[in-house]
Amino acid sequence: MMSSETPWDDIGSPKADFNVRKVAGTDAIPIFWGKNVQGNCLLIIELDGDHSTQFRNDVITLHGITVDLRNGEVPFKQRLILTLEKHVDRDLFFGLCKTLIASLVPVSDASVALSVVLVHIKRWKAFLAGRKLRLLSAEEIQGLFAELQFLRLLYTRRLSEIAALDAWCGIDSVHQDFIFGDTAVEIKSVSGRERNSVRISSEDQLESLSSNLFLMIYKLSDMPDSHHANSLNDIIRIIELELTDDKALETFSEKLSSFGYIPLPEYDTPRFVVSNSQCYQVSEGFPKLVRSRLPQGIARLSYEIKLESIKAYMCSDSLVLERS
Repeated sequence: MMSSETPWDDIGSPKADFNVRKVAGTDAIPIFWGKNVQGNCLLIIELDGDHSTQFRNDVITLHGITVDLRNGEVPFKQRLILTLEKHVDRDLFFGLCKTLIASLVPVSDASVALSVVLVHIKRWKAFLAGRKLRLLSAEEIQGLFAELQFLRLLYTRRLSEIAALDAWCGIDSVHQDFIFGDTAVEIKSVSGRERNSVRISSEDQLESLSSNLFLMIYKLSDMPDSHHANSLNDIIRIIELELTDDKALETFSEKLSSFGYIPLPEYDTPRFVVSNSQCYQVSEGFPKLVRSRLPQGIARLSYEIKLESIKAYMCSDSLVLERS
């Protein structure tokens, strides 16, 4: 999945304590690569102040990685030490460490830094527990990106943060992507040659028990050089900064884990620009194939709808997004 070269390769094992090398660019919150006497790979994060209570309340136990908070040699400093045990894949640990470093570079407050680390460790734990040790496909990246676009709109224009996260059905849903109140919304993305039609992947996606069913389509363009483009990692970092409710942030992390997502460098591309979005109301006469109307014996179908054929069902996204 990743390169076999890691920063621990040229760090020797010490006779006592640690051998360390500072991570470049980590000045506000100093971070170090390290090895201990046993030769274990370490990531050491230096924190000003005493964070023992916060650590005890929020620490996550992670199979294969020891997370420990120790007092430093200098008064009023502590070290958060992540130690890789032998039965966890080294490259995956390197991926986690790079993610933590990238997340901590803009942080200057030690308490916030500890919270950020523990949130990422919790997501990593859920990822490993799900055993989805593979990269998301290009189609999965694009689909998740589109759902996150709608999630942002939902918590800024219609619902509270936690209500919006609860409405997001995630990967476990066999029906629509978002359900709240008496409204269901199916999210689709199109790009490149797909732009004239949208694929419906099951007979359940356009049939709902909710009174109001909408189809939201995002047109995405891969524009790596645009200042307005975002990768999957980018949009997730944006949402994490926007969420102010701790419970919402925790729920967001859990939902992402269900997709098998952790912020690996591989998700820094593609970089999308949303060139257009259009909402359709799936009302009487909308062209669709649904389970309740299929001939007996037919199941598990997918089909495409020509966008030209559903122009009459276009509606403003305010029907879905604006609060009553």
